[in-house]
Amino acid sequence: MAELNYEELGLRVGLEIHQQLDTKHKLFCDCPTKLASSLTPTAEIVRYLRATKSEIGEIDPAALYEMQRGRKIIYQVPQGHACLVELDEEPPHELNREALAIAIAIAKALHSTILDEVHVMRKIVIDGSNPTGFQRTAIIAIGGYVDDEEGRVGIQTICVEEDAARKVDEGPGYVKYNLDRLGIPLIEIATTPNIKSPEQALRVAFKIGLIMRLTGKVKRGIGTIRQDLNVSIKNGVKTEIKGVSKLELIPKVIKYEVMRQLKLLEIKEELKRRGLSEDELSYEIYDITEIVRKSKSKLIRRLIEKGNKVYAIKLPKLSGILKIEVQPSRRFGTELSDYAKAWGGVGGLIHSDELPGYGIDEEVTNEIYKYLGLKKGVDAFAFVISDKERAQRALRAVIDRVKYALKGVPKETRGANPDGTTRYLRPQPGAARMYPETDVPPIKVDETLLREASKYIPKTPDELLKELVEVHRLSKDLAFNLIKDPMLHLYLDLVSEIGRDVPPRIIASTLMIHLKSLRSEGVNIDVIDIDVLKKILLAVGKGEVAKEAIPEILAEYARNYPKDVIDKIISKFKGMSRDEVVRIVRKIIEDHRDEVIRRGTKAFNFVMGRVMSIVRGKADGKLVAEIVRNELNKLLRLGK
Repeated sequence: MAELNYEELGLRVGLEIHQQLDTKHKLFCDCPTKLASSLTPTAEIVRYLRATKSEIGEIDPAALYEMQRGRKIIYQVPQGHACLVELDEEPPHELNREALAIAIAIAKALHSTILDEVHVMRKIVIDGSNPTGFQRTAIIAIGGYVDDEEGRVGIQTICVEEDAARKVDEGPGYVKYNLDRLGIPLIEIATTPNIKSPEQALRVAFKIGLIMRLTGKVKRGIGTIRQDLNVSIKNGVKTEIKGVSKLELIPKVIKYEVMRQLKLLEIKEELKRRGLSEDELSYEIYDITEIVRKSKSKLIRRLIEKGNKVYAIKLPKLSGILKIEVQPSRRFGTELSDYAKAWGGVGGLIHSDELPGYGIDEEVTNEIYKYLGLKKGVDAFAFVISDKERAQRALRAVIDRVKYALKGVPKETRGANPDGTTRYLRPQPGAARMYPETDVPPIKVDETLLREASKYIPKTPDELLKELVEVHRLSKDLAFNLIKDPMLHLYLDLVSEIGRDVPPRIIASTLMIHLKSLRSEGVNIDVIDIDVLKKILLAVGKGEVAKEAIPEILAEYARNYPKDVIDKIISKFKGMSRDEVVRIVRKIIEDHRDEVIRRGTKAFNFVMGRVMSIVRGKADGKLVAEIVRNELNKLLRLGK
């Protein structure tokens, strides 16, 4: 796809950044904010959640969607990590004062206006992630800004809210959550939607994340931070994208969402050109089990033998449309399949644009066309394999989605995939989902609370820069580049965990020089996670591997992922012992004795170059230099 002109497209992006706060207790009870281990004694409780009308007489569309799925909710209650408050069997306690103070400190760093009084609200959420059927949230501050080279980005609101329960399992008709995470305090920072490019979104998210990080009061690790995006373009709609877990993925998610909306607008125009109308799209489903049974697909036959049937719908004038790629490796048919899975709980959707395929040959395909009364090359069809009830829900959702294709881009909530593409999650919530929490009293923001918050005011970038140079011993250039780069978070994590065993300058060089160099060479460094880096760096810190071998180990791991494990690769680069290096240096000097004596004190570079050609990546350069100098001094003293 050609390079996109985001200004011409009218791109607007807003960020919602959620970060767990590192408090002693949860937001509305005295349970700890640590997750349970697999050995923790755990009880299970089953619930069904139902949507009800709000105080203004409306049912939220996202809540209605979840209720119509009719799933059983199973809650794991780990002993010592959840209580009656999480189960909604006891009223919530007063809002956690420590969490409130940390949020106020972050708000001050973002130049926001702190509210005089904090009121807790309820936000309807009935996907099962909260047994109450709502999430408690409180606005702490409004306004503020982040300065960026493309212009100042405003802050809309700063909230403190309770984190959701942790999903541990899901299957047909049920979902299982662990309540250990439910209630951990989260800060949510929402920006104004005036971010103009994917790169600006990354920079702003990085700066906000850094401010939170520097309070020293936010949790770190997988699942503790999440970026949500609101993305829109001219003639498109605002799309909510949930769960971007990696900072560096933000530009890709935005680019792919813009691509998707542009493709959906193209599909709208093509359907208009073909003259398709909503009236031609029928909800009637057709049983084509006996036709599909003739296929060579063992999987399909096995599903039919289990009692499932094959149900199809007609998609007039859609031939070729379903195979249009809307995002890398995701077609319009994939969008329809997402709807079928979400609304009907079916395993997937098969459509005519991908046939012959799945063991269904052309003869069976033609027979389906004939049975449905469709014209090949003009019309299309789609089918699912399930019981009738799930098939009806799934295929009705597919027809609704095709009808919306005539209007353009649907307003929906999507989930981020690990590759930057997105998938349909649910309809967007409406205004009816928020209402006051009557069980938690308001809290006045007084001078005492403001003094508590002052303890958590984060370092300024200049103070951090000074620390990187004076304490971590980084060069000024390396520290300056690091402080502007999203890699800073990973650097701080690694220094916190292994900084006693590995010099920070080696960690910084690995991230800012070696990884970036490999990326520029086309190596996929995205597969290199923090655990891999820790193993390599610790091997260097222990003297088992020379620091010069770091780029080679990283490259070999990335190029052979996931075939080779990092331990196996590191073992290939195990360093030489001091005695081995000494033997090599002595041999080089002996083999070139006359030349070394002739050069005298200037022979160092001559010998060093030859030794390093043998030991590079297997011995530390400083160690080699020390040995070369010692051996040269011995020879030259003897020569005298």
